[in-house]
Amino acid sequence: MYHYISTPPQGADKYRRDLSVTPEQFERQLKYLSDRGFTSVSLFDLYAHLNNGAPLPAKPVVLTFDDGYRDAHEQAFPLLLKYGFSGTFFIISDLIHINHPAYLTWDMVKEMAAAGMSVESHSRSHPDMRDRSYEYLVWQILGPIEGIQAYTGRRPHFFCYPSGKHDRDAVAVLKSADTWAAVTTEAGRKQTLADSMTWPRVRIHGGTTIAEFAKLVE
Repeated sequence: MYHYISTPPQGADKYRRDLSVTPEQFERQLKYLSDRGFTSVSLFDLYAHLNNGAPLPAKPVVLTFDDGYRDAHEQAFPLLLKYGFSGTFFIISDLIHINHPAYLTWDMVKEMAAAGMSVESHSRSHPDMRDRSYEYLVWQILGPIEGIQAYTGRRPHFFCYPSGKHDRDAVAVLKSADTWAAVTTEAGRKQTLADSMTWPRVRIHGGTTIAEFAKLVE
């Protein structure tokens, strides 16, 4: 689980620093994965493996990127291509619709999707999804699905809970919208069909050293 792939700006607070992996760090991590025989797979690949036994490579890894920051295209995307990896990018559709300068554009999303990256939903506006009305959840969930499909030609089937927050109502609406699985911010390396709406991930922090990274992925 990544967020920013960029150097934090001068005066950045502790949260921005923690969420920021520099391009140099990220490239070292990709090189580590490449040198040790890891193969990137998508959430579609993972789900197909769990659902019907579709084969996975010997050392699979799903590289996910939350929020859809502009550096996903400027920094992460070219480095992924350089090392022959793919990534799953969870986008906030309203921030793209309004052309927010800190976030991806639809042209960038289209380019990344055409190059083999997966584009999935991180909601319409990144709210806390708990204790919401049915109508509000439908609005937050269906909008990004329609936008992503319209711009990339691919129907998303996975969701990333904003800040990892969810409840039974959010899960129910996601399932009704043909969402196959959803990821959280909880730490963990095991995904099963039984917990497909609450998959954990391994968070990569700004201060994660390459030795710590190795322990997380091996």
